[in-house]
Amino acid sequence: QVQLVESGGGSVQEGGSLRLACDASDYSRSRLCMGWFRRAPGKEREGVAIISGAGYTTNYTDSVKGRFTVSRDNVKKTVYLQMNSLKPEDTAMYYCAADSSWSRCNEWKFGYWGRGTQVTVSS
Repeated sequence: QVQLVESGGGSVQEGGSLRLACDASDYSRSRLCMGWFRRAPGKEREGVAIISGAGYTTNYTDSVKGRFTVSRDNVKKTVYLQMNSLKPEDTAMYYCAADSSWSRCNEWKFGYWGRGTQVTVSS
């Protein structure tokens, strides 16, 4: 099992920044591809960003392109989501996800999930 623990959520004013982190305890045994998802109240879960095991390939949902950046530190076993120019519509619970298959990740399908961290953006 892969355990994922998110941190870094909080409350911020519109236009502010936050950096989320996801610690993956099973990182070293396989180059897991990782993703960030979010679920806003009353809405379905939405894929935000994905990153390949080596970190060379990333993908973003259109609404965050140019504002969010996903990265990873394979030594620290941590994946990050830098969120800049935050908007009220970014308010959601953010979840970290992982999978051993890049083809699955590239379809925004993941087998392992964290419990989430709340991000609230006020206007």
